[in-house]
Amino acid sequence: PDVEKAFKFYTDVLGWYPIMAPTLVKEDPTTAAGQMCIHVFGKGFGGYKICHLSTSDKIGVELFEFPTKPKANHVFDPFKTGIFHFCIQDPDVEGLVKKIIAAGGKQRMPISYFY
Repeated sequence: PDVEKAFKFYTDVLGWYPIMAPTLVKEDPTTAAGQMCIHVFGKGFGGYKICHLSTSDKIGVELFEFPTKPKANHVFDPFKTGIFHFCIQDPDVEGLVKKIIAAGGKQRMPISYFY
């Protein structure tokens, strides 16, 4: 829900690379970006914040923050549509998990090694 905090977490804690810092995009039919957003979100979306990041293995991540957002529901439900987990490859997984928890993240399961 807060792109600024998420951007800081992913860059400071996970070491992801910033591609574009959090930026406000406004609904504007006179710009190419504004026109594209109107096509995607429809007229009346107003605007949003967006940032772009990259992982060390070149996976791009785009985060959005819309001003009209539903109230946060922090109940874990893996059957809902959307991201409910992701994997991280790191030379020090245990150390990274400690860093994530210290920064307010959650560890939902023990560290597993499948190979």
